[in-house]
Amino acid sequence: MKANQPVHTFSLVARDPDTGDLGIAVASKFLAVGFVVPWAKAGVGALATQSYVNPSFGPIGLALMEAGAGPEDILAVFARNDPDLARRQFGYVLASGESLSYTGQECQAWAGSRFGPGYAAQGNLLAGPEVLEALEHTFLNRTDLAFPERLLEALFQADRAGGDRRGRQSAALLVVGTGKGYGGMERWIDLRVDDHPDPVAELRRLLSIHRLLFGAGEPGRPLHSDEIAWIQALLRRQGLYTGEASGVWDEATEKAFVMLVGMENLEERYRGGPVLDEMVLKYLQEKFA
Repeated sequence: MKANQPVHTFSLVARDPDTGDLGIAVASKFLAVGFVVPWAKAGVGALATQSYVNPSFGPIGLALMEAGAGPEDILAVFARNDPDLARRQFGYVLASGESLSYTGQECQAWAGSRFGPGYAAQGNLLAGPEVLEALEHTFLNRTDLAFPERLLEALFQADRAGGDRRGRQSAALLVVGTGKGYGGMERWIDLRVDDHPDPVAELRRLLSIHRLLFGAGEPGRPLHSDEIAWIQALLRRQGLYTGEASGVWDEATEKAFVMLVGMENLEERYRGGPVLDEMVLKYLQEKFA
């Protein structure tokens, strides 16, 4: 195999015990780490391959999982077919929740692995063991968070504990679930920050936007007349509405508002009529204040 530039990084692979969703969060001083490290298939498993990356571990690992191989079986196949296993680092979680993390003896210090039911945490060229400790501790204890936010919070705390000792550059979050993505795709969340001075914080911002644009949102509540009047005034400023800011929702207001919703990519959050969920209303108020 051609020698590759090492991907010194830290990552978390995990399964949501409530939904069965699978996810990977990763950060590194490496350009576009999300292109190289994370692999996942809904209902099958998820895998992170790093250090001196063997990119075949992603598709081969998922194929083995789908065929019924267990964690140790997958490790045995990797070991049998890769003479450079000592330079590799990887972690994976099966749809069953079984997991394994491996750190080869030739991975650059500090390097290590931690894993348990439903998760695998690994990193190399880290500031120290405190990075993986923060990654694991946060994931296991922040069960109050939704699964994607829990993955990302663990990554953020590991980053703030020192992360990659060379610095910061890129980060990624991949979450898969059957039929949960756009248009029924299994890739529910696939966000990448390829080159940024604080990529994990930027990834947090992107996840909040994803939640706004693609989240189901709350059922919503009827708008008050002053809120309707504010929206009508906004629609006038945007050149979408010629009526008065009367505070009364009518057909012209709705037609103009549907156009605004489309311009802001909020179609999946608006169900018609003078009813909005608080997240969308707050977004509009903040953006068009």
